[in-house]
Amino acid sequence: MNSLVGPEELDARGKRLVPDHVQAAVRTLIEWAGDDPTREGLLDTPSRVARAWKEYCVGYEEDPSIHLSRVFEEVGGYNEIVLLKDIPFQSHCEHHMAPIIGKAAIAYLPTDRVVGISKLARVLHGFARRLQVQERLTAEVADCIWEHLKPQGVAVVIEASHSCMTARGVRTPGVGMITSRMMGTFLDDPRSREEVLKLMGY
Repeated sequence: MNSLVGPEELDARGKRLVPDHVQAAVRTLIEWAGDDPTREGLLDTPSRVARAWKEYCVGYEEDPSIHLSRVFEEVGGYNEIVLLKDIPFQSHCEHHMAPIIGKAAIAYLPTDRVVGISKLARVLHGFARRLQVQERLTAEVADCIWEHLKPQGVAVVIEASHSCMTARGVRTPGVGMITSRMMGTFLDDPRSREEVLKLMGY
């Protein structure tokens, strides 16, 4: 997906220019919320908010699967679970555009190839930096690894707090939502599923 403005359109400080209609939309929200968008403290807020949202949603500008394109086949006969856990992430709820803050555990059982461990986190961040629902985020990460690494099994567990519930609506802080997706041997073999969940701490 292309940016709203090209990278060459920068202001004197080297920051990306924000189109007038985007700034106008933020000013409208400020006014509708009950404040005065022309007061001193809010004058630069529309451009700041717009730039922040381009950063929050930078995942639309990348294909997360690209991080799985370089694999290593010389693994010394290793054929056990590969697990990266407690990966912090931030996303935004597509229903209220409120923050989702959480952590993920990603595991796979390789066949004949592995990937650099940081790439699993990059896949997560690529999908998280979009407007999301946690269930879809969980599935997208698992499906991406399954399709591109072709492992024997994939397991993804995500635990997160949703500001659309904790800071508004029912206003119930301190609650977390857990979603999981199991594929291959982790879905079909109860012992393998139990092992990977235990390694993840669940």
